[in-house]
Amino acid sequence: MDRSNWTYHIARTSSVYTLGLQNFLTAAEVNRVNKGSGMICCPCVLCKNYKRFDDIKEIEFHLMKYGFMPRYTCWSMHGESLINRSTCSVNVHNDNIQINDSYEADDNDQSTNPNDNLNELLHDLETNIDEDEQRKLHDLFDDAEKPLYPGCEKFSKLNAVLKLFNLKSNYGWSDKSFTDLLVVLNDMLPDGNELPISTYQAKKLMCPMGLEVERIHACPNDCMLYRKEFEREHKCFIWGASRYKRKKETDEVDDDVTKNGPPAKMLWYFPIIPRLKRLFSNENEAKLLRWHKDGRINDGKLRHVADSPQWRNIDHKYPEFGDEIRNIRFGLSSDGINPFGNMSSRHSTWPVLLCNYNLPPWLCMKRKYIMMTLLIQGPKQPGNDIDVYLAPLIDDLKTLWASGVDVYDAYKKENFILRAMIFCTISDFPAYGNLSGYSTKGKKACPVCEDETHSIWLKNCKKTVYMGHRRFLHAGHIYRKKKEEFDGNIEHRTMRKRFDAFSRVENLNIVLGKRTRAKNDSIWKKRSIMWDLPYWKHLDVRHCLDVMHIEKNVCDSLLGLLLNIPGKTKDGINVRKDMVDMGIRKELGPVETVNRIYLPPACYTLSKEEKIKFCKCLHDIKVPSNYSANIKRLVSMQDCKLLVIDPESLDTWQKEVILTLCELEMYFPPSFFDVMVHLITHIIGEMKACGPVFLRNMYPFERYMGFLKGYVRNRNKPEGSIVEGYASEEVFGGYFGNENFAVTLATETDIGAAAVVTIDSGGGANYGYF
Repeated sequence: MDRSNWTYHIARTSSVYTLGLQNFLTAAEVNRVNKGSGMICCPCVLCKNYKRFDDIKEIEFHLMKYGFMPRYTCWSMHGESLINRSTCSVNVHNDNIQINDSYEADDNDQSTNPNDNLNELLHDLETNIDEDEQRKLHDLFDDAEKPLYPGCEKFSKLNAVLKLFNLKSNYGWSDKSFTDLLVVLNDMLPDGNELPISTYQAKKLMCPMGLEVERIHACPNDCMLYRKEFEREHKCFIWGASRYKRKKETDEVDDDVTKNGPPAKMLWYFPIIPRLKRLFSNENEAKLLRWHKDGRINDGKLRHVADSPQWRNIDHKYPEFGDEIRNIRFGLSSDGINPFGNMSSRHSTWPVLLCNYNLPPWLCMKRKYIMMTLLIQGPKQPGNDIDVYLAPLIDDLKTLWASGVDVYDAYKKENFILRAMIFCTISDFPAYGNLSGYSTKGKKACPVCEDETHSIWLKNCKKTVYMGHRRFLHAGHIYRKKKEEFDGNIEHRTMRKRFDAFSRVENLNIVLGKRTRAKNDSIWKKRSIMWDLPYWKHLDVRHCLDVMHIEKNVCDSLLGLLLNIPGKTKDGINVRKDMVDMGIRKELGPVETVNRIYLPPACYTLSKEEKIKFCKCLHDIKVPSNYSANIKRLVSMQDCKLLVIDPESLDTWQKEVILTLCELEMYFPPSFFDVMVHLITHIIGEMKACGPVFLRNMYPFERYMGFLKGYVRNRNKPEGSIVEGYASEEVFGGYFGNENFAVTLATETDIGAAAVVTIDSGGGANYGYF
């Protein structure tokens, strides 16, 4: 008898349903006897295996009144095998059943046992995993109920391991020290205890709760990844570089890629699809992912990215995407870090991070909700070849956009098709060029102005500066006619709209890799892999300017100029000579005498006493703890004070910004106006398109990368340490930092144990080895 037919398509009053129900109840009773348990999970529409009863008649009543929960055709919680779900059947013979009527009497379905909360969480996870993982998770259900030792009521086997791993992570215990602790605890506990005796066994126990990490070999010249059709290759098909770290050129290569030693370069990929499924498996998180529609105040003000025109344009252009409020919009960020904690650039490891814009503004940039998707091994940075490493992520994003994936929503208690997209990228200016393919150096360094970037080469300072901000003023402004106060010319140019970037890169065919390439004089150095995303060309702003680095660099330039800091000042003999050559502010030209060169003081020149007063003012300022390092503590996110933007005021702000820059051109030396100063002109425009900048800057990502550095314990393999540390945080922070698990772990934390399956490109799986 087809179980899916009688369970869901036949009236519950029919004899067929009654017969099938009796078969189920018999199988459930057999499973209870075999397990020695006093409770049975109720799979009705209301209970959904969350509640358990000791009276099987109560379960029979529920199933007759409400029916079976959706998609429960394989009775995995009642003793049936999960391996071959499509052929699941239970053959029971009433004459062979031995039922023990003296089962243990539990109170009721509202048990206060902390392990019940853990079971509920595991049931949530079960809905969004495949059959192989379900088999492992089924074993985990048993461990969640199995007492730590005979007679123990407070701790189950799994509960004890989770608590110990939590301590291991919090206090940075090594694997060896943790193994020694487990051995000692095993001796202290009564005989027959279930505590693992090694870190390896403990990790293996938790493996189903971890998430997959793919290890992908890469060409040392950043030409290719050894994946898909190139998975079994031994050398780069472009330049012929070896896939492995070879001691000698004559070393033979084994056909089995797992026997050739370590790869020359490695990429770690954390697939986003299973992580999104796990996110929706948590009822509280699934509810938060609807905030942008259900909880956002829609009054025309800019508080969140969801208030922006770009968000609305996406909904209008792709209504099938916008109609499902659970569809995800990501912000992507990447930058290089030195994993050894210093500021040297000799070793550069590149993580690729995603933030989730569906969440409220006070959560979407929190550490818990930032997802690391890629980790590119150093010491060399990928540069413009980062597209090679983005390929696995882009493939998943294409799937999420085109067909979507089936996901269970624990909040709505239903399945739906989840889709996702990249809303924008966030990075510092060099990484902006790497991700976009635009050349952020030289005469046309501004990616917004492009060919109309106004630049001047200062031959004495030997640098390019970006002035000419008068062209952004309205046509009749008085500053347009002034010559000597600016660059010696009358300004007739006007501001233009953005170019169509896709038409400029559509036909570019650049071979990636660090080897010699054909010379390319175009301001676009490549066609970014982001253009493979169907919606990318329809976004108004694809790559956001990072306000954090802009304000930091402009502040450094301003302080260096005012305080005349050696090595940082923008004033000096060379720039004074350049001003003379430009025919502006000739009174500031250097005066040469027999033994010295005298620089006349400018309006920005401070005397010794003025510098002392300025520095003393900063030195004596008393602010709350961490004020200067974390200004957001003074901002009320709940009241949205200081962060609510009236779109009508943005035009006024833009005029004030341009006017300020023009006035600075009148008084500051040309060397002050590097590209960072010029980029200020475009910040307001991006605010109009994408919303407040505090959700599109590098502050939270830089802090997050600082946490990643803290994971490095093995300096010989820093990236492997980061992967293990991140996986630990993912397990505890992502799945057990919720109300159900709060009673199970006494100490709430965002960091936990490394419970990860790593799948390398050579095949096979490893537990906790990177």
